[in-house]
Amino acid sequence: MFRNKLIVIKDTLMSKIAIFGATGSIGKSIAAALRATGQPYRVVGRSHTALQTQFGADPLAEIVTWNPEDSDSVREAAQNIETIVYTVGVPYTDFHFHPILMRKTLAGAIAAGAKQMLLIGTIYPCGRPQTDRIREDHPREPHTFKGKMRKEQEDILLEADATGSIRGAILRLPDFYGPNVELSFLRSAFQAAVNGKQAQLIGPIDTPHEFMFVPDVGAVVLAMTNELRTFGRIWHFGGAGTITQRDFVGRIFTAINKQPRTIVANKLMLQALGLFDPFMRELVEMHYLWTTPAILDDTALHQLLGTIHKTDYDRGIELTLAASRLPAIVTR
Repeated sequence: MFRNKLIVIKDTLMSKIAIFGATGSIGKSIAAALRATGQPYRVVGRSHTALQTQFGADPLAEIVTWNPEDSDSVREAAQNIETIVYTVGVPYTDFHFHPILMRKTLAGAIAAGAKQMLLIGTIYPCGRPQTDRIREDHPREPHTFKGKMRKEQEDILLEADATGSIRGAILRLPDFYGPNVELSFLRSAFQAAVNGKQAQLIGPIDTPHEFMFVPDVGAVVLAMTNELRTFGRIWHFGGAGTITQRDFVGRIFTAINKQPRTIVANKLMLQALGLFDPFMRELVEMHYLWTTPAILDDTALHQLLGTIHKTDYDRGIELTLAASRLPAIVTR
């Protein structure tokens, strides 16, 4: 059980921006961008230990613990904050919490006087892609439970924006990877390459795909929070280009001068594994993302912000391997 009492460390600097769910990969990327500009920021999470481990050495970081299921706790965590970047995750088996937590977070944030919130989202609310590239005006017709929960989460924020309670916006990202990123479908491929084992993948692996290098996200989020035109709509931020899993994983192994070794699970295998593994069971309904290309069109974001840095896949792979203390052999 979480305590409702707020715990604050390092309150000498006034933070105007808070990262809710800060200990995740995206939260850490945003914190790094803020740190690079010398801007004070607040990190909010459930575990004081995790927050202290990640941000305790940063004098710019104000550490706050919260109970996201308690609006009073949210209100305290949002006190004196102008902008909230919402990166709160839930276990893959508990997506029903997404709209519940968004309602509670918004209630507390509005009560605290927060002016704007940027939700970091996914492409799940779009359902099966109906176009070659998915723009922000793509129909939101989710056919999966996870997509419906994410759509409801989006709706709650967009409705709050429409009523004038708080300015709200959504940034959707594709699947991601990067140094020390644990919640990535590509993590096993990096581990397999480093340890000389087979990469465990979900097939088919020749479907066009895209991946986001997590360290690229922070600077874009920071720029968006400083741009008034950001709010009131949905935005897309795509990867460094279209690529297949086979090509991406092949580049990982090639970067350390090894031959690719893979084992591929199809939908039938996921269903069988799901009899024993709840996580695998949850992947079955999302299998369409492996069979149908879902490529984000981020033209609008480029028009909003101008030039956006995207780390190319070879460099991203090199940096991710370097974080594993196994430097890549640069072949590009």
